Amino acid sequence: MAVIDKNGSGLATLDMAVGGMSCAGCVGRVERAIAAVPGVDTVSVNLATERAQIRFSGRDAAGGETVARIGEAVRQAGYEPEQQRVELSVSGMTCASCVGHVEKALRAVPGVIDANVNLATEQASVTALAGGDLVPALVAAVAKAGYEAKPVAPDDGRAADGHDPAAMAKQDEQARLLRSVAVAAILTVPLLVIEMGGHMVPALHHGLAETFGERNLRVFSFVLASIVLFGPGLVFLRKGFPALLRGAPDMNTLVMLGAGAAWLSSSIATFWPGLLPDGTALTYFESGAVIVTLILLGRWFEARAKGRTGAAIRSLIALQPKTARILRDGTEADIPVEAVKPGDTVVLRPGERVPVDGEVIDGTSFVDESMLTGEPAPVRKEAGSVVTGGTVNGSGALSFTARKVGSDTLLAQIVRTVQAAQGTKLPIQAAVDRITLWFVPAVMALSALTFLAWLLLGPSPALSYALVNAVAVLIIACPCAMGLATPTSIMVGTGRGAELGILFRQGDALQALKDVQVVALDKTGTLTRGRPELTDLEPAEGFEADEVLWLVASAESRSEHPLALAIVAAAREKRLALSDPADFASDAGRGVTAMIEGRSVAIGGPRLMERIGVEIASFSGRAQSLAEAAKTPLYAAIDGRFAAIIAVADAIKDTSPAAIAALHGLGLKVAMVTGDDRRTAAAIARRLGIDDVRAEVLPTDKAQVVRDLQKGGAKVAFVGDGINDAPALAQADVGIAIGTGTDIAIESADVVLMSGDVMGVPRAIALSKATIANIHQNLGWAFGYNAVLIPVAAGLLYPAFGILLSPVFAGLAMAMSSVSVLANALRLRRFKVES
Repeated sequence: MAVIDKNGSGLATLDMAVGGMSCAGCVGRVERAIAAVPGVDTVSVNLATERAQIRFSGRDAAGGETVARIGEAVRQAGYEPEQQRVELSVSGMTCASCVGHVEKALRAVPGVIDANVNLATEQASVTALAGGDLVPALVAAVAKAGYEAKPVAPDDGRAADGHDPAAMAKQDEQARLLRSVAVAAILTVPLLVIEMGGHMVPALHHGLAETFGERNLRVFSFVLASIVLFGPGLVFLRKGFPALLRGAPDMNTLVMLGAGAAWLSSSIATFWPGLLPDGTALTYFESGAVIVTLILLGRWFEARAKGRTGAAIRSLIALQPKTARILRDGTEADIPVEAVKPGDTVVLRPGERVPVDGEVIDGTSFVDESMLTGEPAPVRKEAGSVVTGGTVNGSGALSFTARKVGSDTLLAQIVRTVQAAQGTKLPIQAAVDRITLWFVPAVMALSALTFLAWLLLGPSPALSYALVNAVAVLIIACPCAMGLATPTSIMVGTGRGAELGILFRQGDALQALKDVQVVALDKTGTLTRGRPELTDLEPAEGFEADEVLWLVASAESRSEHPLALAIVAAAREKRLALSDPADFASDAGRGVTAMIEGRSVAIGGPRLMERIGVEIASFSGRAQSLAEAAKTPLYAAIDGRFAAIIAVADAIKDTSPAAIAALHGLGLKVAMVTGDDRRTAAAIARRLGIDDVRAEVLPTDKAQVVRDLQKGGAKVAFVGDGINDAPALAQADVGIAIGTGTDIAIESADVVLMSGDVMGVPRAIALSKATIANIHQNLGWAFGYNAVLIPVAAGLLYPAFGILLSPVFAGLAMAMSSVSVLANALRLRRFKVES
């Protein structure tokens, strides 16, 4: 890891791992590359340990920019600066300003390249140059900034007992906040009766004053307000005051100053009224107490809402059973799912949830995989089928061999993928971060200006007006809403996507997908089923269809050609018993011939029929129409006579037409990329209504097609199966891989659709548009709220309309602002698209 020198030289020392070095020449090249970076003082590279010791200075010697330059210099020299990623759980953050302070502290740690902090998930993701254990330095940096951090365990998010520790911690926080709200409210109600009730009902005020005495009422109010402020409200003092001393004020600081100012001025008016100008010895005990109570109430609502934003992840985690029934030595036993090992035989009864990933060895059943793919129809499972942990068995019994367990299961992969996307900071957040870092200091300055303006220019009693309006400015400001606007929408949007079988592997794909203008789809396996099927068999006069199919399929049973496999599969579906061919011969590009139980059979194209002397001219028109329908026509001859015309096609998926229509409905241009001949490709395009056809494209040329579509600045999403489409997926602005529900580790894709349903493409785009729109709504509310109400709190409307904003209502508005942002984000949980 990197550490700061203890000698006060101002230099930082970076211990960095470097990969790819093989000789002394490599050492020299790496040293020269690093030494050329501005700010580097000395560098020493060790070939044996494959490490570099670097001393550097500069305005950001503590890390960040200089470290990133060092890493890039090594990379440009042809070597690989090894990086590490550290995930931290950060507690104590309450607003966007806290996020900025934590990020600044983390980026100042030597070796750190970048750090992103998420207020909604309360986690930090740190990217650093590898070279040692960086965690202690990161935790210490966060602690110095006034917060607490600890590393996140690299597991599926559950403790050994099956509970989710993060969820339990959030429940404890909610319970603590609820207790604080209850105590504060019980003590604040009498204050409201005494203060606000007395103002609204003069008879009540006089009655209380005559019964208890004016001074005694003030002392009683002082006691109640003090308990509220230094009891439930002590959290604001404990966090806000140290933050102020560090020069990094946050939301707690604003509340501390606002409620503290109201309490202090009221205390002076109660016990030392002579220190105040005549007519200004007024008390605002109820304002400080109500502010604390309302903000605590808002934080309780916020904590509950934040808990619901991660509901999709928790529901995924909860899908894995806690136990599995294992067959060992002929005996069944229930064991903890953590104890299952690859190779174990797992017994699954009807209605049970699959505990781990595996391959069926016995039994037949239908399994509900909707949690995986979003598709409601159960999938048939039999010997050789793959089953996935978390899915639900139907009415049959299955036995399967465990293949992947623990963190290797698909369910664990999905959870990690969604969590990574939820922790991503979108490009739209960059501007928000720059603003919020200065927001709290700016509000404090505006509050001070408000106080001076009312003190110098306000009506009598000027001090009271100055105090009330300055406190209102402090309390009305809400950086919390700005900090929550983006991450909460991302959390809910990506979680909802996972429920629909849409995995955003990269969080920023959410934003990029919204701007896509062209969707390019690979044909085979994406728009079509990916395997040829027999679509037509029209026998000639004197021949029966089943007889021809039996003979032709028997002849093709020795061939591995995809068209032959389709014919054989069709015969087996009809339960035709195939015969072994004799004298089998394959003529590449023409077809096959064979003897089946003494009868000569030939199947192939026109050239084969011409070679064996079979007349097909009368069927050429029918062959042409089949070809125009995107089918491959074949001819069959039996005993030297024309027997049938057969058509084989890679059938279009049932949902492809609806998917293309849905993409058009979103205003997108649709292109198809295929290796098929132009005639077949054009036929498919006509049937589907595709706008642009790129035919006869080799797999290696698909990326060039994407580049052609991107000319002119068009944003392109490429949709493929992730096997031979990797270059195109990587070249596209957004790569969308259509999976089969068995593997999500498609590194070149930004988005993975867990089912083979191409309808997932318009669903993903619609979800992206809905999520980004939700973020814009949240940001509009958060910034608009502050832009409008801070001036009102400062008294902008008073000269013209005589309107002032009470600190009590300011506190209520501030408390509700974050809750409104969270409530709006939670609407994404109800996101639906038409199938």
